[in-house]
Amino acid sequence: MKRTGILYLLLFAAQIVPAQNIEWRNDRTGIYRETGLLKSWPEGGPELLWHFDGLGQGYSSVSTGSGKLYITGMTDGTGYLYVLDMQGRLLNKKAYGKEWHISYQGTRGTVIPDDGYLYLVSGTGTLICFDASDLCVVWQKNAIDDFGGELPKYGMNESPLIVGDKLIFTPGGKEHNVVALHKKTGEPIWSSKAMGDIPSYCSPVYIGDQAIPQVVTMTGHHIVGIDISNGRLLWSVPFTNRFFEHPNTPVYGEGMLLCSSSYGVGSVMLRLTEGGKKVEEAWRTPDFDSRTGHAVKLGDYVYGAGDYGKGSWCCIEWKTGKVLYKDKTLPAGAVIAADGMLYCYTEKGDMALVRATPEKFDIIAKFPVTSGTEQHWAHPVIYKGILYIRHGDALMAYKIK
Repeated sequence: MKRTGILYLLLFAAQIVPAQNIEWRNDRTGIYRETGLLKSWPEGGPELLWHFDGLGQGYSSVSTGSGKLYITGMTDGTGYLYVLDMQGRLLNKKAYGKEWHISYQGTRGTVIPDDGYLYLVSGTGTLICFDASDLCVVWQKNAIDDFGGELPKYGMNESPLIVGDKLIFTPGGKEHNVVALHKKTGEPIWSSKAMGDIPSYCSPVYIGDQAIPQVVTMTGHHIVGIDISNGRLLWSVPFTNRFFEHPNTPVYGEGMLLCSSSYGVGSVMLRLTEGGKKVEEAWRTPDFDSRTGHAVKLGDYVYGAGDYGKGSWCCIEWKTGKVLYKDKTLPAGAVIAADGMLYCYTEKGDMALVRATPEKFDIIAKFPVTSGTEQHWAHPVIYKGILYIRHGDALMAYKIK
């Protein structure tokens, strides 16, 4: 074969590689694997490529699949699923029913794209599977009607977890506390009573490197580990606060599991033992009590922000729990990481670029997010050199490469 023919085949192969999916906090770690990103920003922030207005009320982050963007919003009490192209143009829009309109109104969980389907959990507890090509509903289940579940005070806030053919969902309640459904049909695979708690706004995480692969999540009063093959409860650890709220997905690495919450609870580090059959406490600290902002593990350190309103940005040694710094320069908020940098989106609307170093909270640049509405609670997203920020009614795309 001639050289030109080989080059053509290589170029063609590169073009048909499927686009990477971005779901909740990328892959639930909050770490984005992109490189070559800007190490500083001009005054006023990076270039704003486009913004899409009219999403309605909501806190859900953007996700991606097949070169498209997915996000939800609520208008007049109804939830809508939006599909945008990479230039921010609306491709499709689908009403999916009643959304949460009681307190902190709007959509919550992130849309999960997988294998030609889209999955979301509404604030009212409805789990819906859409065909990604036309947004037709393939199947749906309701936490209360189908599983005898219970909605927490501020509505359901879960991004369902997909592992193989299983979709993991937490209706709560005494009988079907955590369930596995076949992702393409919604048919039950197993049901776990777990500890019978109410849901606590937590999106579960999968741990696959133990002898017993498992799902870990936090419910109103416990951290639980469940055998993903059959729903058997492997272990549980008491973990609660006065509101039974634990919105942060546990952070896993090196056989250790960091679980963080607010309202005086702080963080506990659990070490999995006996191949995942049991856990033991490695350390505990009140100094990192993240409410909704999560954390990222980079090497031997974990970074994140403590309690909203009075908290501080922290760096903690992963294995020991030693606090290396606490900094109150910026209000607390959500954190993600990419290319050796932290991206800190504060509850007051500042977007900051911070060097990921255990020595200090090293702010390189920041800018205010002025478009949009209501609270700055949605987690930012990075995809192909673009930083996406959702603020209520608006989604903005910034060039950071």
